[in-house]
Amino acid sequence: MKKRELENWELEECIALKKALDAYNAGKPRAERLSQGQIADALGMNQGSVSSYLNGVNALNARVAGVIAGMIKVPVESFSPRLAKEIAEMAVPLSIAIPNTELGGFTAEAPSSYQSGAAAKVMEMLSKHGKALTDSAQQRLLQAVSDSLAEDKVGNVITADFSRSARVKDGDILIPQYDVRASMGHGQVPADYVEFVRNVVVNGLQLEKLGLEYTSTGNLSIITGWGQSMAGTIDDKDPVIVDRGVTEFNGDGVYVLTWDGMIYIKRLQKADADHFDMISDNEKHKDRVVPVGDVTIHARVLYVWRGQKL
Repeated sequence: MKKRELENWELEECIALKKALDAYNAGKPRAERLSQGQIADALGMNQGSVSSYLNGVNALNARVAGVIAGMIKVPVESFSPRLAKEIAEMAVPLSIAIPNTELGGFTAEAPSSYQSGAAAKVMEMLSKHGKALTDSAQQRLLQAVSDSLAEDKVGNVITADFSRSARVKDGDILIPQYDVRASMGHGQVPADYVEFVRNVVVNGLQLEKLGLEYTSTGNLSIITGWGQSMAGTIDDKDPVIVDRGVTEFNGDGVYVLTWDGMIYIKRLQKADADHFDMISDNEKHKDRVVPVGDVTIHARVLYVWRGQKL
């Protein structure tokens, strides 16, 4: 399957990260070196996917960059100022959480010397210790961070009520909003695109009963469908659960993808070895046959919130 060739600047980021990893491992005994397998475990993907990022087949994203940077103890900006800025925008003003018993939560102070490395540090903690936590515990931690960023701010101090995370009980799964504007830099969404649902909490057992197959709970996100081209399957403003762990075609289905500089939710089928059928379920919209190499897949659509399984 042909893939989109990376831009020179994207390739340079991959090469720079690979050099940083090699430098981290240089001079270490084999047993102490950081392997691609260990990185793959931390990211919840296979070793081949990690190799694709390090060798310039796939462009780096904030999650991959942040986790690997944390593991090799380098700032993201040392190999990708672009992603460092993206992580900083997601993390500001996250810093050290200080217990505050009077508030029943924490007070987080953002020092003036704050750098985007703080976000990478959080990712490093998760990569090192995340396996000791249940999925729901990891989701609660992420929710607490999300809540802290949403609180009203006074100067450099924000107050976050971490007790809110109790709403996510054991066995529940938090499915966060997938910000397609920030995460899908290869294309544009419609100008009037507005998220209808931000985050949802679902019962893990019920999700399992739906028979949905996904790469990991951490890769589940929710976005809002837009437009009329998939009407009947996904209507305008329908909340949709997607699996961000699927970034390659893995069989007929509905995908979030970029083609010709725009982001779409479309049904994909293989027309032949070199082409996709890009199908609009609304018969009033034209289907297209497009080169495989011109399509970038960002996620696979699993479920439409109004109760339709795909």
